[in-house]
Amino acid sequence: MPHYLCATCGTQFPPSDQPPAACPICLDERQYIGWKGQQWTTLDQLRADHHTIIKEEEPGPTAIGAEPSFAIGQRAQLVQTPQGNVLWESLSLIDDAAIDAIRARGGLAAIAISHPHYYSSMIEWSQAFGGVPIYLHEAERGWVMRPDPAIVFWSGETHPLLGGLTLIRCGGHFAGAQAAAGVHWPAGAEGCGVLLGGDILYVVSDRRWLSFMYSYPNLIPLNASAVRRIAAAVEPFAYDRATARSGARLAPARSARAAPPGSQSGMIGRQR
Repeated sequence: MPHYLCATCGTQFPPSDQPPAACPICLDERQYIGWKGQQWTTLDQLRADHHTIIKEEEPGPTAIGAEPSFAIGQRAQLVQTPQGNVLWESLSLIDDAAIDAIRARGGLAAIAISHPHYYSSMIEWSQAFGGVPIYLHEAERGWVMRPDPAIVFWSGETHPLLGGLTLIRCGGHFAGAQAAAGVHWPAGAEGCGVLLGGDILYVVSDRRWLSFMYSYPNLIPLNASAVRRIAAAVEPFAYDRATARSGARLAPARSARAAPPGSQSGMIGRQR
């Protein structure tokens, strides 16, 4: 039986003879049902007309995306450390080219995903590398559409990973103080530290600034108190660079300041 994929958000579901009745993630106000109604596909169908693209962004992280773009354009980053590699985020498409590229860089030891919009085909990615653990915050347990023993639900505000990486519960984009996590990578940016923020801390076109939204496709802003909570969550971590889901990078920030009251955007950094 196929594992159906939601064509709008890219989430994979348990095996079934028929597509699910609906996609709970797309029914949520932070996402949407496509104008043509609920559409489904499968991984085999996706592989027939899509392929992965691998891009070296700087020494250490490698970006993995799909071409043409699928669902909400998810992309993942392979973070390489001496203790093993971690896949930050996931995407619906996984093919031999992506698997070979990761194996050529030392394989995969763990997966960590910020929030449900990136769960996609996370189980397929884990199984392709021997069932490596997938780290999700426990507050997002109800959004997992395809349960699997590889999933490790962590609790609290931070969680250490291999290679000095730290998962940070940032809050904001999802309920329960979001429980989406940023990843702090201290060895990145030539030892100055990198914050992998996904779309929890979104780097805008003017790279001096970050933006924070409750829903990006529906343009629902995040309130100021939630923005301040995100700033407080990452404040203890020294970093010289932040990256977004689009691959954009925040220019080095020399001061630590969050958005002023009433604002949905701001710069956050840590004085070095």
